[in-house]
Amino acid sequence: MTHVVEQGRAGNRWRWIVMVLVVVLVAAGCAMPLIQAPAPGTEDSAATVPASPTATAGATATTAATEPATAAAAPSSAPVVASETYKDLPVGFTAEGYPFRGSPDAPIVVYEYSDYGCPFCARYFVQTEPALDEAFVRDDQVRFVFRDFPLAELHPNAPAAHTAALCVAEQGSAAQFWKMHDQLFSTQTVWTNMTDPQTQLGKLAEEVGVDMPRFNDCIASGAMKAKIEQSLGEGRELGITGTPTFNFVRSATNDHFLLVGAQPYDYFAGMTPSRVAGEPPPQAQQPAQESNQGSAQIPFWATAEGLAPDPDHPGLNMAGDFYRGNPDAKVVVIEFSDFQCPYCRRHVEETQPILDEDFVNTDKVLWVFKHYPLDFHPQAKAAAVAAECAADQQKFWEMHDLLFKNVEQWSVSDPAPVFAEYATELALDMEKFNSCLTAGDAQARVESDMSDGAPFVQGTPTFIVLFNGEGRIIPGALPADSFKSALQQILDQTAQ
Repeated sequence: MTHVVEQGRAGNRWRWIVMVLVVVLVAAGCAMPLIQAPAPGTEDSAATVPASPTATAGATATTAATEPATAAAAPSSAPVVASETYKDLPVGFTAEGYPFRGSPDAPIVVYEYSDYGCPFCARYFVQTEPALDEAFVRDDQVRFVFRDFPLAELHPNAPAAHTAALCVAEQGSAAQFWKMHDQLFSTQTVWTNMTDPQTQLGKLAEEVGVDMPRFNDCIASGAMKAKIEQSLGEGRELGITGTPTFNFVRSATNDHFLLVGAQPYDYFAGMTPSRVAGEPPPQAQQPAQESNQGSAQIPFWATAEGLAPDPDHPGLNMAGDFYRGNPDAKVVVIEFSDFQCPYCRRHVEETQPILDEDFVNTDKVLWVFKHYPLDFHPQAKAAAVAAECAADQQKFWEMHDLLFKNVEQWSVSDPAPVFAEYATELALDMEKFNSCLTAGDAQARVESDMSDGAPFVQGTPTFIVLFNGEGRIIPGALPADSFKSALQQILDQTAQ
C-alpha cells in the first residue's frame, strides 16, 4: 500500500508510516509480495496494491463474513466417508478429493489454506494443530480439510512439496497423505533450502510407504499442477492472500468466515464453541494505531533525523541502526532480518550483492539494517547480539556476513564458542567481545529493533522502502531481478 503525503518539515515527511504499515500485512502469516517485478510490456506493475476488506482484516487477525458461503467455500452435499484413521483420528477424502481429518458429521468444517514452505504454517503445525486435534477434532466438533496454497514467489520449493503430497494422496490412502503432510512440515528447513528438492521429497514419500514407481510417474506427469492452481484460484476467490488462512464453514447453514494467520490455540479455543453453537463469529478488534491516526507519531528510526549519520559512530545513524550507501540518497530501504532465517540468508547471498552493485554502491539507495529474530529460530537472537558486540568494534557487516555464511555451524544448542571463533577471525578484542555478550546492552539494542518492527513486521525478511514521501513494503525474499525492477521503478519515480 502506498500513501502520498504532502511534503512538510523533514521530521514529518514519513508521517504515513504508522497509519499505513499496520494494515498491509497478513497477521502472523506468509503473504504475497506487495511489490512485484513489472510484467513484460506493462507499466506500473509495482504500483500500490489497493486496500481491500481482507487486507485490512489481515492486520487484525480475522475477517468475518455473514453472507452464505460461496461456491469455493461451500462443502459438497455428497456424503463424506472416513475410510481410515491417523493418530487415532478419522481421515479420508471429501467428494472433491480434498484430504480431511475428523468426523464426517462435525458441525464445523475448517478449510485450511496452507503452504508447506511457509514458516508460519510450520509454527501452527507444531504449536497449535495438536492441541486443536485433541480439543475439537477428537470429540467430533470440527473437521479440518487441507487445501493447497503454495506461495511460489516467497517459497520457490513449495509447489514441488505440494505436488509430492498430492501424488501421495493420489494413491488413495488418506493416512499416507497426512503422514506425508507431517513429514513435509517437520523437515521444512531441509528441503526449502535445496536447489532441487525432488530427491529429498522422494525420500519422504518412500518413508511414508507409497508405491514409488507410481509416485515418480505422478511427479513426472505434471498432473497435479492443475489441482494446485484450482486450489489457489478458489482461495483467491475467498479473498485469501496469505498463509495460513482458515475458512470456517458451519455445516448446517454454509455461512463462513476467515481466520487469518498462525493464531495461538487460545484464539481458536475461544472462538470455536460459539461457531459450533451457531453464534456469529467474534468481531475483530481494530488496531490501536488505526483508531488513533490523528495523533500517530512517526517512529524516530524512520524520520530524516533518525536516518541521518551519527557523527560520533561511523556506520551508524542517529537511531542506532547500521547503514550502507549514500545518506542523501532519495530512496531508503530498511531491512528487518533474522540471521537464522533461510529466506534472509537467500536474500543476502543471492540478491543483496546485485542490489549493492546496482543501487547501494552507486549512491542511489541508502540501505539500513534492523534486527528481527523470530522466536522459532532459537539461536537467532544470540547471533544478533554477537553482531551487535562486533559492531561495538566497528565490525558489524563483517560479522553479519560470517553469520549468514555459516548458519549451520552456530545453529547448535550453545553457539557462544562459534561466535568466539568468528570474533577471533575478525581480530576483535576478545575481552571486550565476551563482556559485551553478557552485559545486556547489546541484547537491549536487539530487542529495541524488535519493538520497532513489531507493529509492521510479520515475517522475515521484510523491507520498508521510503521515497518521495511515500512508502512501500516488500515482504519476503524476492528474486534479484524482481527486486531490481521494483527499485528501478521507484528510482524512476523520484526523478520525475
